[in-house]
Amino acid sequence: MSIIHPFKAIRPHPPHAAEVSCPPYDVISTAEAGELAEGRPNSYLRVIRPEIDFAEGVDPYAAEVYERGRANLERLIDADVLVEEEEPGLFVYRLVRNGHRQLGLVCTVDASEYENGTIRRHEKTRPEKEDDRTRHLDVSSVHAEPVFLAFRDEAPNADEIKSAIVAATTDRPLMHFVSDDVTHTLWRVRNVADFGAMFADVPELYIADGHHRSAAGGRIAAERAARNPDHRGDEEYNRILAVVFSESELQILPYNRVVRDLDGMSETDFLERLGTLGTLEAVAEGTTPEPADPGSVCIRIGSGWHRLTFDESTIDRADPIACLDVALLQDRVLGPLLSIGDPRIDERIGFVGGSRGTAELERLVDAGEWAVAFSMHPTSMTELLRVADAGEIMPPKSTWFEPKLRSGLFAHRFETNREPVQ
Repeated sequence: MSIIHPFKAIRPHPPHAAEVSCPPYDVISTAEAGELAEGRPNSYLRVIRPEIDFAEGVDPYAAEVYERGRANLERLIDADVLVEEEEPGLFVYRLVRNGHRQLGLVCTVDASEYENGTIRRHEKTRPEKEDDRTRHLDVSSVHAEPVFLAFRDEAPNADEIKSAIVAATTDRPLMHFVSDDVTHTLWRVRNVADFGAMFADVPELYIADGHHRSAAGGRIAAERAARNPDHRGDEEYNRILAVVFSESELQILPYNRVVRDLDGMSETDFLERLGTLGTLEAVAEGTTPEPADPGSVCIRIGSGWHRLTFDESTIDRADPIACLDVALLQDRVLGPLLSIGDPRIDERIGFVGGSRGTAELERLVDAGEWAVAFSMHPTSMTELLRVADAGEIMPPKSTWFEPKLRSGLFAHRFETNREPVQ
């Protein structure tokens, strides 16, 4: 059973939507956030990355930084840039990029379902990032950004849910704008109760993106419940802001890899060792250096591309983790040949989102910044769901969802007491 709720949204007044909205907090650095917010006092980056309001080198985890984020949010509300709705509602959010369209339902979900596994996860959280998002929630009492969830296409009522989401888009949109080559449109849902009834038969939801926000929401729910002697279970702090999509709506791009050096090998030696792992062939000039099928990887080294295809008989397709392309690369190339141990912390490896394309991999290698680049086949939603159902954890940097949910279009206050910012 999946429980969803309407919520009193904090959202931009439509004329301010484009200027307020911004990329999610975790896809840009502090420096990039500062550049994007330069000259934009109403940028939502000042809420989710408030360290940009301080001098360079400030501790982003300092108490005054979190307090600034809270104050910036309240300032936008008091200035009537953002509006806090008086009645709970649901919304439909559409993103369109390069011909790809996805429609999701904006709602809140029960934190208890994250804790009991009804909302399934596939990623291991990092303590410092989870602590950061928890502090942000605790100081502001607002879910400033949503979690990105999915439901299976074959789930009970899935077709009915998808049809109802599409039907909501026949009304006049609440906001509509283009940013970073993505068209964002938001509609208010009329028949709120219908969605709750339909989702009640969906057995599980899956986190596509937002594991740290989910974990932080779960922690805050438990902490607020423990501090409330009259806790009932239906308080707003028991809920997490989310956008829920059907699995077929989502698009996963490759999460490519680059490595600083060849661990003492020459390019010739490295290619020879790769040749022992499967079929290695040069990629013809003019051919797109992207793997056409799972079980292969394209490699930029020197001034050329090669394609390595692993022997299918050596891949255990029954193991939901070991058969992933990112695991094959780590277990057979990055670890044994290049001595990359834990890719989460090894400074010799970098990750490049698939939206930047293979041209970016060529640029990084050709400029001498990195010795070798790996163009990956994207992880599929089927693979992700299989890992989550098995209760396993995906290797780090396995998925790059595109387009990204835009931050600043909706937030959820789970504690109602607030004072205007002077």
